[in-house]
Amino acid sequence: METYNTDDIIFALATGWNQSALAVIRISGKGAIKALSSCFSRPKSLLNCKNATLLHGYILGENNHKIDEVVLSVNLEGHGYTKEEAVEITSHGSLAVITAIMQELAKHGMRQAKGGEFTLRAFLNGAMDLTQAEAVHELVTSQSQMERGLALGRLEGALHKRIESLKQNLLQAMATIEVQLDYAEDEVEDFDFPKDLIEDTKKAIEDLSNTYETGRLYSQGVKIVLAGSTNAGKSSLFNLLLKQKRAIVSDIKGTTRDYIEAQTTIRSIPVRLFDTAGLRDSNDLIENEGIKRTKELIDICDVIIYLVDGVDEDTIIDRTIVDNPKTILAYTKRDIKHRKEAISISTITGEGLDLLFDAIIEKSASGIEISDDSTLVIESSRQHQLLEEAKEALTNALELEKLDIGLDIIAVELNSAITSLGGLTGEITSDDILEKIFGGFCVGK
Repeated sequence: METYNTDDIIFALATGWNQSALAVIRISGKGAIKALSSCFSRPKSLLNCKNATLLHGYILGENNHKIDEVVLSVNLEGHGYTKEEAVEITSHGSLAVITAIMQELAKHGMRQAKGGEFTLRAFLNGAMDLTQAEAVHELVTSQSQMERGLALGRLEGALHKRIESLKQNLLQAMATIEVQLDYAEDEVEDFDFPKDLIEDTKKAIEDLSNTYETGRLYSQGVKIVLAGSTNAGKSSLFNLLLKQKRAIVSDIKGTTRDYIEAQTTIRSIPVRLFDTAGLRDSNDLIENEGIKRTKELIDICDVIIYLVDGVDEDTIIDRTIVDNPKTILAYTKRDIKHRKEAISISTITGEGLDLLFDAIIEKSASGIEISDDSTLVIESSRQHQLLEEAKEALTNALELEKLDIGLDIIAVELNSAITSLGGLTGEITSDDILEKIFGGFCVGK
């Protein structure tokens, strides 16, 4: 991997690039402790540190000028996040302090880390497998408590254990077949093709692969557009779902002329919510532009909640939107009139929201249910692709057995499935794949 030189001593700011009470700068690589000792006020203490030691002192600049008072957290080789010699500097969070420290580190033979380089080294040094490394990025970028819990489960090794179990099943099946291949037919009595074991493993792989859409839902979220005629209650629902007054609510028609966007969660699913201009015929150029943008959002969103004034019997419903498979039809003002034939909600009392949320989940999750954050799901397209490849290889193996094709050909398919599972955990992974995975991480991880 040309862009990652694992022989270098690397450093990076692990906390946000903003003013704060404290900041953490990570350093990792062979010789990191010696390199840092040359700009630390207590070099002998640092060089003689035991593993997992906290050491107080100062980072020094030119002519031993004190840059900042710091605490060092020291890990010797074989320990810590990367399993390399490593130090974490906790300093004050001034941007001037952070900049000065990092400039000093660069003067002493260290270089700025690239995105994901610390986690790459952890993977290369055996501290984690590739599914756990990907889970680090998924945890850092999680947008909801559910996604956080799912990613943490993968980081703790839940996916690794499942993949290893599946791989062991296939290795057992392969061993049974290889015994038959190694000996003449008359030397092996009562050979039973491991059909049940292969079928059960294939089903388990398929079930795990099918969680991909659920994982994507919890990681990427869903775009929901609130649409409908003027004064249908879109802005009121928008404010209710956000639990704050973001949109102006008025009896005057055409108050919302452009869409308003905000982030929230519904049933632990991250949501990008859009309040839009009311759909109607208008001679106002600005309002018409807002209506045009509403229709553009409708085309690209995941779910449309089409709101209808539940009291106004003369409200015209746009059937082209209501008949869209992405659309949920909901009547407002349930506190005044309850429409039992459809979803009916009140933005005043909150009545009917559970039914609306059920409909949102059904539309966005395609019926996939998740019990809690201990459920094992995947959200990586790479993992999904490899699982699908393993499933296809096992499907081929079972089909070949039905056709009474030679065991040597079947063994090729089983080996292909085992290779795909090995790719999941990183046993067999090209440098290009590693750079693609870790290049998407933030610097400092």
